[in-house]
Amino acid sequence: MRIMSLDVGSRTIGIACSDALYMTAQGIETIRRTSLVKDFQRIQELIDQYEVEELVVGMPKNMNGTKGDRAEKTEAFVAKMKEVITTPVTYWDERLTTVMAERSLIAADVSRKKRKQVIDKMAAVVILQGYLDHRAMHKTSL
Repeated sequence: MRIMSLDVGSRTIGIACSDALYMTAQGIETIRRTSLVKDFQRIQELIDQYEVEELVVGMPKNMNGTKGDRAEKTEAFVAKMKEVITTPVTYWDERLTTVMAERSLIAADVSRKKRKQVIDKMAAVVILQGYLDHRAMHKTSL
């Protein structure tokens, strides 16, 4: 079993998945959003393919910790997703994950064009790795 993360945006959804030991996160793909039905269908296909037991969804909070428009849209997306996908969902604070992903890609000398293509997937990796690290540190309480 594995854990999968979603970085839900208005145009794309970045997807990452853990290894079977829950130690590392790997980017899987970036879904180009077309319709909720197709988005949910692809997410379910990936859940089945990777034998996912939990979804971690990035919660885009404001820097002061409050929820803004983007967070509300993410919650609405998850509420609709839960109507068709039964995998348990955990929210994870994603503040600055895109910035961290962008810096990692720049440090790896990835071109601007290529960065744009993979940034959402890399943000999902940062979200999931943060969750996995937290989970490992607090293993006795989970």
